[in-house]
Amino acid sequence: MTDYHGILPLYKPRGMTSHDCVYKLRKLLNMKKIGHTGTLDPEVDGVLPMCIGRATKISEYLTAYPKSYDGVISLGTATATEDQTGEIIEQKDVTQPVFREEIESVFRKFTGEIEQQPPMYSAVKVKGKKLYEYAREGIEVERPVRNVTIYQLHLTDSEAYFEKEIPFSVDCSKGTYVRTLAVDIGRQLGYPAHLARLTRTRSGPFYLKECYTFDRVERAVEENNVANILSSIGFGLKFMASWIVDDHTANLVSNGAVLPKPKDIQNDIFTVYNRIGDCLAIYKQHPKKSGYIKPVKVLI
Repeated sequence: MTDYHGILPLYKPRGMTSHDCVYKLRKLLNMKKIGHTGTLDPEVDGVLPMCIGRATKISEYLTAYPKSYDGVISLGTATATEDQTGEIIEQKDVTQPVFREEIESVFRKFTGEIEQQPPMYSAVKVKGKKLYEYAREGIEVERPVRNVTIYQLHLTDSEAYFEKEIPFSVDCSKGTYVRTLAVDIGRQLGYPAHLARLTRTRSGPFYLKECYTFDRVERAVEENNVANILSSIGFGLKFMASWIVDDHTANLVSNGAVLPKPKDIQNDIFTVYNRIGDCLAIYKQHPKKSGYIKPVKVLI
């Protein structure tokens, strides 16, 4: 078995599930400790950061990153899955073009914090069972409404009007269903709609142009330089406040010690680094001992 530690910004191709990607990487890298950072639907391609080795300890933090997508909304047809893979459940002819100003006005309504109801074909659990399992059995259940944030939503084409397909880009919070966003936008424009195409272009600090394909990973294995295509655990956590410690404190941190709170750290949760730049742990304010901090995750 090999031993790698870090984050691989993988390009997930269409036609593969996120779990398929984990399985293929485990075979390529000859190691089991690999996990993804948030499910991408099979027909969605793009950025899927993969946690390798010790980096699996921080996957929950990477899952919480804001995401960016490029997609296409198709007007006139609604599907059971809200994307292009589902059975058609509603149709309406698009007899006239939709003007840019009208689309941009609707986009503004969906910018900021909004409510979403997850689609029936999703992995959200209701009473211990995933919604898509109910959907496959033909059972409609009440779905929870959740709040998500749309940071930015805009057209990606400069046309003055659009016949049927609306190309867009969105920056959004964790938990946003872009399929549902597409359907809701279509409804506001007066049409049934579905998401015709989607690419994730960013997940936190990882961008599409920096991602590696499976072919590139395979070549790295053959050339024995896999470490060179992995981002550090620290890079994945760079959004957190950080504390650099001396060698003595680094040893205590590596052993999971409870420590006095550093005076210059005000954040509730933060990373701890040694002097050579290794991310040793994630610490937080101690819930019971005022003026002390305790480890959340020890990474080395």
